[in-house]
Amino acid sequence: QVQLVESGGGLVQAGGSLRLSCAVSGGTFSSYYMGWFRQAPGKAREFVAAISWSGAMRYYADSVKGRFTISRDNSNNMIHLQMNSLKPEDTAVYYCAARLTRSGSVYNTEYQYGSWGQGTQVTVSS
Repeated sequence: QVQLVESGGGLVQAGGSLRLSCAVSGGTFSSYYMGWFRQAPGKAREFVAAISWSGAMRYYADSVKGRFTISRDNSNNMIHLQMNSLKPEDTAVYYCAARLTRSGSVYNTEYQYGSWGQGTQVTVSS
């Protein structure tokens, strides 16, 4: 099973940007479909974005479409989430997740992922 470590969270004003990263180790990174999820206080974990093993397929939640961009670097075993035009409602703990598959289908529920990072806090002030 792969190990995932997120970084890049922090405090930012509304309208600002942050770039999250997730370093992956312990597996063949190019065999994994990767996703980002988030969980706000008192709410269920929700899907944010996902990317297929090659990067050819990318999916986004409607709430972040046009503002967030997911990418991956298979040379360095990392994925990134560029977050622009941040809003207070984006405040949450952001988690990186991995699913062992080379399918390009959309996987947007937490139960479809077998490996998770510890999360990184993103706080957007108004």
